[in-house]
Amino acid sequence: MDFELSEEQLAFQATAREFARESLAPRAAQWDEQQTFPVDALRAAAALGFAGIYVREDVGGSGLKRLDAALIFEELAAACPSTAAYISIHNMATWMIDRFGGEAQRNRFCPRLAGMEHFASYCLTEPGAGSDAASLATRAVRDGDHYVLNGTKAFISGGGSSDVYVCMVRTGGAGADGISCIAVEKDTPGLTFGKKERKLGWNSQPTAMVMFQDCRVPVANRIGAEGEGFKIAMQGLDGGRINIAACSLGGARACLEAATAHIGERSQFGRKLAEFQGLQFQIADMATELDAARLMVHRAAAKLDASDPEATMHCAMAKRFATDACFEVVDRALQLHGGYGYIKDYPIERYLRDLRVHRILEGTNEIMRVIIARRLLRASNR
Repeated sequence: MDFELSEEQLAFQATAREFARESLAPRAAQWDEQQTFPVDALRAAAALGFAGIYVREDVGGSGLKRLDAALIFEELAAACPSTAAYISIHNMATWMIDRFGGEAQRNRFCPRLAGMEHFASYCLTEPGAGSDAASLATRAVRDGDHYVLNGTKAFISGGGSSDVYVCMVRTGGAGADGISCIAVEKDTPGLTFGKKERKLGWNSQPTAMVMFQDCRVPVANRIGAEGEGFKIAMQGLDGGRINIAACSLGGARACLEAATAHIGERSQFGRKLAEFQGLQFQIADMATELDAARLMVHRAAAKLDASDPEATMHCAMAKRFATDACFEVVDRALQLHGGYGYIKDYPIERYLRDLRVHRILEGTNEIMRVIIARRLLRASNR
């Protein structure tokens, strides 16, 4: 086991850190306050290779690994978790086309997605199908060389702003085997969007319903074979869980650094806060939990890179632990700031709002426990 990063990893980690510090951090609060989708900043990130991190190089991707992506997303999220999270979702959707699409689809979609000339969204959740994703009801009926789509997707990051929607739809019977994956382009007749959702956090990315009413999509836009959509969606989520956990790492690290600096500067009762042992213990626990979370995320990424048969379980473990632990780190950092942590002149409250949703999306942390328990019980019954 080698815990040291390679020279190449250190180089792109430093590049991501510098970009985040110079291009994301100074404007993150404004984007949050004004609910701005920062297109120019996103395309600047893409110019550095961050929009197709583990997409193959022949279609414009960076050809890196999942561990490399985790390093990059931690750095980006240390400046703006909301923007970093959208980039992570875009990467997931683009990878699904690269991994499961045919050559014509890869060459048609991926180059513009890898450069963020076009933006991508991942569409699985529906108003009546959240954690029970295999019960989704959006239907695609074959009509010659087209599918006719009817239904609604909910809570879609990039909804209304993205150019390509990687959608899970029902082409067959009930259950997971009846689901297929189709890429729907923004200007397709019959595709409309709901209102922009008003959210607690993640305000630098729009969220909206994606609605289909007799929406005709070419069969040529189907990713993979009919009936493979649920498998494609779940494989996408393995990586998505690592990415969102890495975004939690970045947000928590920024808040830990801010809290450490704050207690080193502020005095009460005639002493620096950092001189009180109780607060020293809190900082020590926060750092320990953050480091444990990072180790779990990096191990899960390494398992996924190696196509380990237990990768899905490790991704679920890392996502569950890291998003819970990192939210607690941010909450403690806010407490250590006292009243200052609660006002918008300080960034802690924004990190708290942004990281809260990480425990819900890419599969709730309760569903992560289901995935882990099922795998353990299946192994015990062999």
